[in-house]
Amino acid sequence: MTPHIPDNTTAGAPAADTTTHITVEGFDSPIPEIIDLDSPRDGVPLVIETQSGLERCAAAIAAGTGPAGVDAERASGFRYGQRAFLVQIRREGSGTWLIDPEPFGDLAIINDALKGVEWILHAASQDLPCLSELGMWPDKLFDTELAARLAGLPRVGLAAVIEQLLGFGLAKEHSAADWSTRPLPEPWLRYAALDVEVLTELREELIELLEADGKLEFAEQEFAAILAAGVAPPRIDPWRKTSGLHQIRDRRQLAAVREMWLERDSLAQKRDVAPGRLVPDSALVAAAKAMPATVPQLLGTKGFHGRAAQREAPRWLRCIAAARDLEELPPLHLPTNAPPPPRVWTDRDPEAAARLSTARPLLQEKAEQLNLPLENLLTPDYLRRVAWRPPADTTEAAVAGELRILGAREWQIGLVAPLITEAFLNPQPLPAKEPREPKP
Repeated sequence: MTPHIPDNTTAGAPAADTTTHITVEGFDSPIPEIIDLDSPRDGVPLVIETQSGLERCAAAIAAGTGPAGVDAERASGFRYGQRAFLVQIRREGSGTWLIDPEPFGDLAIINDALKGVEWILHAASQDLPCLSELGMWPDKLFDTELAARLAGLPRVGLAAVIEQLLGFGLAKEHSAADWSTRPLPEPWLRYAALDVEVLTELREELIELLEADGKLEFAEQEFAAILAAGVAPPRIDPWRKTSGLHQIRDRRQLAAVREMWLERDSLAQKRDVAPGRLVPDSALVAAAKAMPATVPQLLGTKGFHGRAAQREAPRWLRCIAAARDLEELPPLHLPTNAPPPPRVWTDRDPEAAARLSTARPLLQEKAEQLNLPLENLLTPDYLRRVAWRPPADTTEAAVAGELRILGAREWQIGLVAPLITEAFLNPQPLPAKEPREPKP
């Protein structure tokens, strides 16, 4: 393993022996003692914000070699939506580039420059949606976070993985910053550049780990599945994701949450501000439960306080009044084909409960043997669904077919279908329920 080491030794002086060792399930690897990664090797790049600069950037990236490290910074909690406010790219032979997407309609020219190039991202599912909005989508992917999970690393955040495998300390103090700030402060730009500084080296180390455990094919199938899935479609009734909505048990109150959520979302989009900065979810739920009819009543509700709340109070009261007058109320729950919570299976379908309780330990044991998280061996929802509604014929081929329909990858199916089939053919009896003591 030969990660990049910052040039911080005196010329001509022998380097101190600071080597230590880490072991990941039998993979013994010498790495240097932790060295702070505090400055990009080529310095902090200027931010690209003109068309001529973007064209120069695209030409340089296209002329580079090997995979490209890619990252994006958003302004979650500050601005409306999840759009990128900075895109970072590093490729061998072209250096590191920082691009401000705001002046451009899209970054299709950068996407064209990366045609056929493997992109290295950490936790790709977080950045791919906002990159897609800019007209960027990889032809090939390497996700260092997912690779670290499959390799069995104990911590899989970017800074932790870099520290474990490369011996560098990477600060993450600006990860939750407001990246819509202009101009971006120099320390933030240094942080952004460092996020892609060693992704190529990190990819090489992870490939070595995965190959040593025979898991590289697992990772490649996972990466291909992410690309094939594309960006998730918009949620149906996104207002139902309001935090604390489970407290609402009345359909008219639920309608009040919906009306206020939709109004807040429209206002947030118009002002380009995160909805929660206007009114937090907890305040919407509290107001829906109280159903106030006057401004003083609303301002007495938890979460509605301050000058901004007083100024906008009539807006929220109109939403509550509209909900109060509605004739057609939203259902408390949307129809779903998902199985019920496993805690009720014993009463509702003891055979399904026995199938699930027998299969789970077998999969857990297999995950431990492979040194990877159980949820990466098989999505827990897939196991629940196939246990609740098993195939008509309990054969390995039938179970594999059901898992394939649900979206399991071939490497997962090959490992778990025999175990699930065995569990379904020989379910262990459920433990007898202890009788409840009568209430005094």
